[in-house]
Amino acid sequence: MKNVFLIIQREYLTRVKKKSFLVMTILGPLLMGLMYGGIGWATMSKGSKKAIFVKDNSGLFSGKLPNSDEYVFTFKSDNLESLKNAIDPQKKSKIKADALVLIPADILENPKNIKIFSPQGISFELQNSVENLIEKEIESIKLTEAGITRSVLESSKVRISSETISLEGGGEKKNSAVAASAIGFLCAFLIYLSVFIYGAQVMRGITEEKTSRIVEIIISSVKPFQLMIGKIIGVGLVGLTQFALWIVLSFGIFTIGTKVFGVNTKSSPMISEAQLSKLPPEAQEKARMQMKAGSALNTDSMFVDMKNALATLPVATILICFIFYFLGGYLLYSALFGAVGAAVDSDTDAQQFMLPITIPIIAAFAIMQVVIKDPNGSLAVWTSMIPLTSPIIMMVRIPFGVPLWQIALSVSLLIAGFIFTTWIASRIYRVGILMYGKKVTWKELWKWLFYKV
Repeated sequence: MKNVFLIIQREYLTRVKKKSFLVMTILGPLLMGLMYGGIGWATMSKGSKKAIFVKDNSGLFSGKLPNSDEYVFTFKSDNLESLKNAIDPQKKSKIKADALVLIPADILENPKNIKIFSPQGISFELQNSVENLIEKEIESIKLTEAGITRSVLESSKVRISSETISLEGGGEKKNSAVAASAIGFLCAFLIYLSVFIYGAQVMRGITEEKTSRIVEIIISSVKPFQLMIGKIIGVGLVGLTQFALWIVLSFGIFTIGTKVFGVNTKSSPMISEAQLSKLPPEAQEKARMQMKAGSALNTDSMFVDMKNALATLPVATILICFIFYFLGGYLLYSALFGAVGAAVDSDTDAQQFMLPITIPIIAAFAIMQVVIKDPNGSLAVWTSMIPLTSPIIMMVRIPFGVPLWQIALSVSLLIAGFIFTTWIASRIYRVGILMYGKKVTWKELWKWLFYKV
C-alpha cells in the first residue's frame, strides 16, 4: 500500500503543480462567466430599430400593427415597384426600408398569401412577429363579425399555476420538476465530462511513460497493478480538486456578478389583456414595456424562486450520490482507458480501442434526454442499474426521487462493475506496459487476459 500511496502522491502533485492546471482552474469559471454574461448582455441589449414598410391592399390593417423596440411599421400607398426599390441597397431610392410586407386584398380568404421582401434573407423573428400581428388582427376582425370583442375574449383567459406534490412514505412533499431536471442534467453532464477529460489523462500519462521507457524503471520497484491503481486514483483526486475549486470560484463570481450587475426592484404590477385593451395604443405599448422590464430586472423574485425550487430537492442525497457516482464512473472508465494506454504506443493507435469504451457513456448521455421525460420508466430503471450507464442515468433520476433499494442495487452493481473492469484492465496492463513496437489487435488483447506472468 505504501507504494500505491507514493504513486498517488506523485500523480496528484505533479498535475496540481502544473501551470496549466492553475491557469485552467482559475480561468475556467471566469471564461464560463464571461460567456454566459456576454450571452445575457447580447440577449438584453437593444439593437437598432428596423424600418418595415407595409403595403396593405386589403385596407384592414392600417395603423393596427403596433411598433416595438425592434420594428417600426409604416404603411405605404406607393406602387409595389417603388417600395421594392426602397429595400434594395443598389437602388438609389429617396425612401429606404429594411423590409417590405405585402398584404393581399383577399387576406381573410387566403391568409397564406402574405409576402415579405428584404434585401437578403429575413430573420425568423421578423417573420414570426409579422405573422403573429396579422393573425391577431384577423382574429379580432372575425370575432367582431361574430359579435365577440377582443376584451371579452382576453378576460376569459385564465393562467393556471400548479403545485406538484409527491407522496412519499405516506406523507406529502413538494417538488419542482424544473429544478429536478436542471440539477439532474447538470450532475450527469459533469460526470460525462469528467470521464472523458480525466480518463483520457490517465491513458495519455501511461502512454507517455511507456514510450519514454520511464515505466521500465518504475516497474522495477512496484507491481503493474499498483502503478495502474495509483495513477487512476491520483488523477481522480486531481479532478475532484479542480471541480471543488470551480464550484467555489463559480459561486464567488456569481455572487459578485449579481451585486455588480443585478438590479433589485420590486415586482411590477401585472395587468390583464382586458385592462390593457381599454388603454390607448401608446399607453398599451408603454405598459407592456414596463411589465417586461420589471420582470427582467426583478432579481430578488428570481432568486427567491430558485431558492424555493432547490428547497424541494433532496440536496444531501444528491451531493452524496454525485460524489459516489462521479468517483465510481471515473474509476470504472479510467481502468479501461488505462488498459488502452498500456496496450498502444501512441494516441493514434488508441482510437480503434477507445470507440467500444466510449459508446456506452455516449449512449447514456443520449438516453438521458428520454429519462428526464420519464424518470421512472422501464428504460430509466434498467439503464440506471447497468454499471456502464448508471453514473449518468441515476444522477438524472435521483432529483426526482428514487426508491432506496434501487440506489443500493445500482451502487452495488457499480462497485462490482468497477472490480470486474479493473481486473480486466490489470490483466491487459501487466503485459501491455512492457510491449513495444507491436500493433495490438483485439485477438491479441484477448490472449493477454489469460497470460500467466
